[in-house]
Amino acid sequence: MSEISLTASMRSNLLSLQNTQSLMDQTQERLSTGKKVNSAIDNPSSYYTAQSLNNRASDLSALLDSMGQAIQTIQAADEGIEAITDFASQAKAVAQSAADSTDAEERASYMEQFNNILKQIDGIAKDSGYKGVNLLDGGTLTVKFNEKGDSKLEITGKPADTTGLELDDAAGWGLSATGQSKLEALNTAKDNLAKAQNGRVDAGGGGDYTSEELKQQDIEAKQGALDTAQQAYDTQLEADIKAGAAAIETSITAVDAAISTLRNWASEFGNNYSIVQSRESFTENLINVLTEGADKLTLADMNEESANMLALQTRQQLAINSLSLASQAAQSVLQLF
Repeated sequence: MSEISLTASMRSNLLSLQNTQSLMDQTQERLSTGKKVNSAIDNPSSYYTAQSLNNRASDLSALLDSMGQAIQTIQAADEGIEAITDFASQAKAVAQSAADSTDAEERASYMEQFNNILKQIDGIAKDSGYKGVNLLDGGTLTVKFNEKGDSKLEITGKPADTTGLELDDAAGWGLSATGQSKLEALNTAKDNLAKAQNGRVDAGGGGDYTSEELKQQDIEAKQGALDTAQQAYDTQLEADIKAGAAAIETSITAVDAAISTLRNWASEFGNNYSIVQSRESFTENLINVLTEGADKLTLADMNEESANMLALQTRQQLAINSLSLASQAAQSVLQLF
C-alpha cells in the first residue's frame, strides 16, 4: 500500500494535536495522582531525592514507635518508684510509732507491720516492668534516636527491692529471748504465789497444807521468788526497751536513706523521660520536614494543573478545528472535476 501523503498544513496541525494530547495525558495523570513526578522518567533528580527523603522519614517513624514504648517503660519505673516511696514513708511512720511506745508487746506488733511493708516493696520492684524490661529489677533500656543507632540513650536500671535499698527486716524491737524467758519465769512465780494463797501446796506438795504456819511460810517464800523474778524481768525489760529503741532508730535511719535514694532515682528517671520525650518531639518534626521536602519535589499544584487541563482542552479543540480547515483546503481540489 502506497504511503499516504498529507499536506504540510494538515501534518503541522496533526502534530500539534498529538502534542496537545500528550500534554493532556500528562496533566490528567498529575491530577489523578496528585504528583507532578510519578516516576524517574518525569524527573530523575527530584524522584530519587524525594524517594530518599521518604525512606528516611519511614525509618524515623519506626524509631518514633520505639521512643514511645521507651517512654512507657520509664513511666512504669517511675510509677513503681512512687509506690515504693509511699511504702517506705509508711514504714517510717510505723517505726516512729514504735519509738514512741515503751510497751514491748506493742513494739513487737509494730515490728511485724514494718516487715510486712518491706515485703510489699519487694513485690512492687518485681512488678514494675513494661514489655519485658523492668528498670527497677536490674533491667536496662537502650533508646535509639537515629537510623544508624549511634545517637542513643542508655538507661541503667535500679535495684529498687529491699536488698538494693539496704532495708533489712526489723529485729529486736520487742522483748529479747532473755526477756521472754524472764517473763515466763515471772508468770510462773505469779501462778505459784496464787496457788499458795489459795491454800494449795505448790507443785510436788501432793495436797493441802497441814498447818497455817506452813502455808504462811510457803506464801512468803513464793512472794520472795516473785519479787526476785519481777526484779529480774524489770531489769531485762529496761535493757530490751533501750536496745529496741536503738534498733528502731537504725530502721528509721535506713528508711530515710532509702527514701533519699528513691528520690534521686526518680529525678534521674524524670530527666531520662524528658530527654526521650524531647527527642520524640524532634523526630516527629523532622519527619514532617522530610515529608514536606519530598512533597515539594513531587507534588503537583492542583490549581495549576486544573488550569493547564482547561487550556489544553481549548488548544485541542482549536487544533481539531485547524485540522478540519486544512482538510477542507485539500478537498477544494475536487471542485476542479
